Amino acid sequence: MAKDTVKKAGGAAQDTGDTAKDAVNGVASNIYTTKASEDDESHQMISSLFLGPHAENYEYFKKNVISILEVTRDARRNYFPEDGRFISEKVQASKKFGDTTDKIGNAVKKAAELLGRHSVPWWSPRYAAHMCMDMSMPSLLGYFMTMLYNPNNVSIEASPITMVAEIEAGQQICEMLGYNIKSDVKSGPVGWGHITCGGSSSALIDCSRNLKFYPLALRNAVKDFGPLSFIGSTFVLETANGTKKRFKDLSKWELLNLKVTTVLEIPDRLSVEYGISAAFLQDAMKKYGIQSVGLGSLELQYDIEKPIRYMLASTRHYSWPKSAAIAGIGSANVVGIAPDFEARLDLDDLDKRLQESVDAQQAVYAVVAIIGSTEEGAVDSLRGVLELRKKYQDKGLSFVVHADAAWGGYFATMIPKDFKPGDPKNAEPPAHWAAMSTKESSYVCVPLNLLPAERKSMEDPNTTPETSAKAIEEEKQKIRDRVLGKSNQQIIDEDVERAPEDKAMVLLRAIGSDLNINAFALNWRYSDGRLNDDVEEANYLNRRVVEELSVDSPEDEPTKIPFFLTSTEFEIDLYGKCLQHFKKRLGLAQDELPLMVLRNVLMTPFPTEGNFIDKMVKIFQEVVEKQVEVCRKRNETKENHHSFILQDSGDKVYLVNRSMFYLASRRRQLIASAKLDDEALSTFRDAKKNAPDEIFFLSTQHKEDISATMLSDGSFEAVITTKSGKTIAKGVNVSSFTAVKDRPLNSKYRDHSYPSGHMPFYLYGSDEKSCHIDHMLLLAPNIQLSASNISLFLNEGSLSPENLRAGCILFADGVEEAAMQPFLPTSQLVSGQGPTSAKNFFFQPGKKFKVTVFRDRYGVSQGGPGLGDTDYGDKLASGEMVLGDEVWLDSETCNRDPFKRPSQVAKWREEFSKIGKELD
Repeated sequence: MAKDTVKKAGGAAQDTGDTAKDAVNGVASNIYTTKASEDDESHQMISSLFLGPHAENYEYFKKNVISILEVTRDARRNYFPEDGRFISEKVQASKKFGDTTDKIGNAVKKAAELLGRHSVPWWSPRYAAHMCMDMSMPSLLGYFMTMLYNPNNVSIEASPITMVAEIEAGQQICEMLGYNIKSDVKSGPVGWGHITCGGSSSALIDCSRNLKFYPLALRNAVKDFGPLSFIGSTFVLETANGTKKRFKDLSKWELLNLKVTTVLEIPDRLSVEYGISAAFLQDAMKKYGIQSVGLGSLELQYDIEKPIRYMLASTRHYSWPKSAAIAGIGSANVVGIAPDFEARLDLDDLDKRLQESVDAQQAVYAVVAIIGSTEEGAVDSLRGVLELRKKYQDKGLSFVVHADAAWGGYFATMIPKDFKPGDPKNAEPPAHWAAMSTKESSYVCVPLNLLPAERKSMEDPNTTPETSAKAIEEEKQKIRDRVLGKSNQQIIDEDVERAPEDKAMVLLRAIGSDLNINAFALNWRYSDGRLNDDVEEANYLNRRVVEELSVDSPEDEPTKIPFFLTSTEFEIDLYGKCLQHFKKRLGLAQDELPLMVLRNVLMTPFPTEGNFIDKMVKIFQEVVEKQVEVCRKRNETKENHHSFILQDSGDKVYLVNRSMFYLASRRRQLIASAKLDDEALSTFRDAKKNAPDEIFFLSTQHKEDISATMLSDGSFEAVITTKSGKTIAKGVNVSSFTAVKDRPLNSKYRDHSYPSGHMPFYLYGSDEKSCHIDHMLLLAPNIQLSASNISLFLNEGSLSPENLRAGCILFADGVEEAAMQPFLPTSQLVSGQGPTSAKNFFFQPGKKFKVTVFRDRYGVSQGGPGLGDTDYGDKLASGEMVLGDEVWLDSETCNRDPFKRPSQVAKWREEFSKIGKELD
């Protein structure tokens, strides 16, 4: 039989070879399932739980849905059947009833089609982006079934059976996680659980807050004539460092740092030692507890000036600061601890922060160990955190240790009772990311997690860069030879003859993240093999790749996206040295810019034999190589058409480049002086005389390279046009083309923040009577603001022709640029009404500004950052500036990405409106 083919995503035929069996309804079956999997009972069981990537279990699912509906029907009919029908057959046969049900049916179909066409296919092994997967049939059926009864789990009265189900489910989850659920077992606390509405509520930190303030509340109930005053002289507690003291003698610091077990044992001890009942204690504490009086009241009463803080890795889930805000602790008091090179909590940094807390006598609510970060799959050292707590308890500082296993807990449920650390994990995808690229590749792919050879070279002070690079490359080659392109069984079989330390499985266990999230990033090479060092441009590659492999518009058909990934961003404030080390491994500048990072998450419950992952990786490589070519076009300087604002200045003209941050051939702020041939200059001046407020542009007539030809030769041919595009002169001979300012605009040359208190401009011209300004582009995004023939009225100092020919820096004082950025698109600035319209814009003809002029301390072609920095010694003059008629503003050209995919997000509204129209 000839080789079968099936349609690959995007419409191309994909050869499946002999592995493809008969097609059912146009979908090939069993392509990636081996006989070993088919005969495996665990695989058989798992396969019965899901609808299936190709809806293989549709009939079983449909049967259960029908069963649920039938039981629902019977339940309603059997509830006091003597009541009879409330909706008669006559009503059902009416035209209005029929029209309405038809409209609902059409809307349902339209909505279902929209979801089917544009939903991300979590159910497919091709989806490897977020921590999402196909929902099991039991969960879907249970959810659907329960919605039909709409229970409210607030009380037994409203939900007699589902309330019990919630309690039972909580106990089952506790047992799955390994917690004790038997009250007669005294070896540990009894686990409990409840259903939450989301991450922020599940991470609520009021427990730690209440625990920290309970001793202070109890002190209020004990002192003076409080309901518990009779225990004050005899009740003894143990401080954090083990010293025993009478409760009334404990200091504020000691009360805030009692051990967790000490605080939790207080009610039982009061019962045993004083016979105080739980009911009496609860009633006595009602008016003193933090839930009643509030956090601020207790802080004020006990003079707690330094806010108590939470500490956890800065890789924390975003719900943590939200929860702190809800609990009244304040999100600013959630202190981020730096992650190490592989995004785990840096214990050294935590140690430093805890010591600072002791020195400052600033209490700590809790330290959180994240058992599975949601961006990197990193597991913090819980043991290390506990050891540090013991260390600081000896110094008088104690706190709750919170293990945040919202993600990692899932993995605990899958660990068998006989699990031994070191059992194999699925490390095939991180193996691909680690060994995918070679020196000949047009890009590099670097996983966040280090290879064993990288860790070894960092730990060995005698390792040279050369020996380290060699060892890393040898390890990558071992991965290519022993893992990539091989089935799971092949890897195991080939390991049989190898020494224990040389087995491929040993290497596989040592790579990748702690769980199933793999973070990695890409960088690209120029055509000549040089590695890009610009973080912004590496981010551009990563962004374009993830745009190709994700859905962000109705124009994107999920059925044409062959492989799904997602991304995140590592910011310097959160990731610190982890980010900088990652950039270094990618060959990037270690600047302050964030890094875009790609992620894949292994969630599919189905086996991936038949080199399925290899096929997905090849698709990924094709996408990357395609986008590398875009990066090269964007960044390799080539001849191009160039456009300049044309400004008349007596014996010469000035040309102001219409800069673009995101295209190499125009990625410069260039102001040049030049001469035009007599005929063109005369034509230009005549046109300008007839339209004094017109803006004229001079554009190269042919494609030119600014550095290689225009500045080198000093001459070129050009065309003069108006802003509307009308041609004034062709074949213009431009000569004496000389740079006044030629500042590169690459990301590494930009400032880290916008100017505050002023707006900086380049000031240049022939003399004070003929000078011009162009806004300094110090950071992206930005706006080009240029004005010709401004009027200067100086009340201090003066400007010589030499100063102006060299170009000065002018500050428009009091213009808060930082508060204005980013500016609206030009189209919105020059149209419409209100404060953002052109007539109300601050930069308009006739506008007056207080100004200070400084000498530009840097050379013509000096790159930033810091080009706008000045000091008093650079000051030349001050006074007032008035803008003339020739004013140009453009917030679009400099920020335009010529290769950006057009956004289609607004189309979603059109799609949804189609559903609504079905109900009209």
